[in-house]
Amino acid sequence: MKKLLLAAFVFAGFSAVSQTPALGKSDPDAKKILDNVSAKFKTYKSVVAAFSLKIENASGKVLGAKTGVVNMKGSRYRVNVSGQEIYSDGSNIWTYDKAANEVQITQFDATANTITPQKMFTNFYDKDFLYKLNGETKKGNKTVQEIELTPLDKTKTFFKVLVDVDKTSQSLVGTKVFQKTGDRYTYNITSLKTNTNPPDDLFVFNAKNYPKVEIVDLR
Repeated sequence: MKKLLLAAFVFAGFSAVSQTPALGKSDPDAKKILDNVSAKFKTYKSVVAAFSLKIENASGKVLGAKTGVVNMKGSRYRVNVSGQEIYSDGSNIWTYDKAANEVQITQFDATANTITPQKMFTNFYDKDFLYKLNGETKKGNKTVQEIELTPLDKTKTFFKVLVDVDKTSQSLVGTKVFQKTGDRYTYNITSLKTNTNPPDDLFVFNAKNYPKVEIVDLR
């Protein structure tokens, strides 16, 4: 069963098509923007983000498209996307496959450098990437600042990620991940609600709501 973690969902890796910053140093202007996004996100007690995902091949042909919603509260998260649900209460992760009516349970390992939705909105960039500001563009009525990230680990499956930040709200609005295979994953945040205070049980898979579900406990 495939797992999706907002970068896997983010959601995701990051890199650059153009040259990386000179002498292996990141752009201080890009860092300032990313730091502001991270700091603002950390002030929220909870977040509900709706997103879209488009997958294209190297020639631009659309291979697939999905929409989804992610709820976040502290270290907890829940991702709902077509055919799949992922829950985490901060200790356990439940990955539910609707077609198979199967849920896999794994233990969350904070030391395993797991990509979570929260990390995709905060300072994920600090240790693993070089980054630079490409400039500003207009998308609808928004002024968007594009930041290019390049992974320091060249064995990663991706070689570049473009991160779009709303200049006014200082919030993440989208990412585009460039895989070495030529495929491209474009994530857009279509709406963002903060401090909605969802109940804690929202982040726990309740087998009673899924008749005859097969439970695969890998903890």
